[in-house]
Amino acid sequence: MISKLLAGRSGYWLGFLASFGLVAFALYIQTKDNLEPCPLCISQRIAYMGLGLLFLIAAIHNPGKTGRKLYGILHLAAAATGAVIASRHIWIQANPDKVMAECGAGFDYIFKNFPFKKAIDLVFKGTGECTSIDWTLFDLTIPQLSLICFIALGIYAVYLAFITKNRYV
Repeated sequence: MISKLLAGRSGYWLGFLASFGLVAFALYIQTKDNLEPCPLCISQRIAYMGLGLLFLIAAIHNPGKTGRKLYGILHLAAAATGAVIASRHIWIQANPDKVMAECGAGFDYIFKNFPFKKAIDLVFKGTGECTSIDWTLFDLTIPQLSLICFIALGIYAVYLAFITKNRYV
């Protein structure tokens, strides 16, 4: 029963729901606790949405063996991208003295006023906003929790691609 739930089309739907569920949770705590997301938080949300979209496409496609492997590589790449962003955010929070001390420009301002490449560079440098820790769960910060979730979704993608054998409807 569980192997059917975690394989094929239903497995991809579960990945889609998990990815977008994490974005929904982020929006919930943002609204509930009146938090303002920093550029790296927004970048992590974009990575979750990209990963979720890939899971959705795979669920609709319901690929065979070769397709599962291709989707697995794409899912793993998206999860790894999110993990790198979360890791950078964790480093910035652990080393606030090595980044800008005051709050920098917001995500919208950066992309409206700088060329794309420069905007991406600025986002990944982090700002003073990225150093603050405004919310925790089990003493883990949002980027730490996000890193755990990206790793888990990456492992799940590998499971769907290379461990499950059947194509369930």
